[in-house]
Amino acid sequence: MNTERCAKLLLTHENILIVTHKNPDGDTCGSAAALCSALKRSGRRAWLFPNPQIGRKLLPYCEKYFAPADFKPKYIVSVDVADQKLFCQGFTGNVDLCIDHHPSNTRFAAESFVMGEKASCAQIVLDVITCINADLTPEEATLLYIGLSTDTGCFQYNNTDADAFSAAAELVRAGADIMNVNTVFFRKVTAARIKLESLVYDSIRFYRDGKIAVALVTLKMLRETGAVEDDLDDLAGLAGRCEGSLVNITVREKEDGTCRVSVRSIPGVDSSAICAVFGGGGHAMAAGCTVSGTPERVCELLVGVVEEVWR
Repeated sequence: MNTERCAKLLLTHENILIVTHKNPDGDTCGSAAALCSALKRSGRRAWLFPNPQIGRKLLPYCEKYFAPADFKPKYIVSVDVADQKLFCQGFTGNVDLCIDHHPSNTRFAAESFVMGEKASCAQIVLDVITCINADLTPEEATLLYIGLSTDTGCFQYNNTDADAFSAAAELVRAGADIMNVNTVFFRKVTAARIKLESLVYDSIRFYRDGKIAVALVTLKMLRETGAVEDDLDDLAGLAGRCEGSLVNITVREKEDGTCRVSVRSIPGVDSSAICAVFGGGGHAMAAGCTVSGTPERVCELLVGVVEEVWR
């Protein structure tokens, strides 16, 4: 599979439904919405599956593309989804084409276009769109910039490379509204988020002389601060702010007795291998998984696995 083949596949089908992943982030939403817009411009009937978990920051960019209740898809495309277990709430069915950038992708779709070397799925979709229509609209450029900037932590994560900067420059030239995106996603937070961060910083535990940092986010913290889902963006980056930390873990308690785990690491320590022990995956330096147990117990389990993988 290559960009041209992927574009051709999309253009030879009609009534296309585009699916995002659960706990949606800027990359899955921005990339999917941009692809949907481009397909509509090419004369195709395309819509997004209305992911019920899309939060208040992303919803204004996506909701205009939500499929109407009577839409009958004939071709289903997933964007930024690495595994069937990650389908968004409410979606069932088989995927015809998967577009993704996770090396851990399980090839669950009938056909897959996976480029694991890309920092974001938005970069792949950018190339596909220019194959379909030869250009970008400012709206599509803005959507893709959301995907690229959020998956690179506003170009601060280790996955940021020359290709990411090159894609960003192309999106800016195409009219991406970077001022608004940067303000919404990186500069402004709610009072509840500020209060939550203070508790998260206080919770951080250090191991191996500070080289491993683990932050706990409990349900009690959320209740005390009034923080909601929209206030929880990029919590995984907080543990890594301490000088000297090389492997950073965020353990977030869920209502169902499990914890959502995010792992960030330096080159040489495989985050994906750590999370794979618990059935998760992702990239070498950024991965996630879900583990049953209290935050304290999950913390112990993760640190033990890190010690094994690091050794």
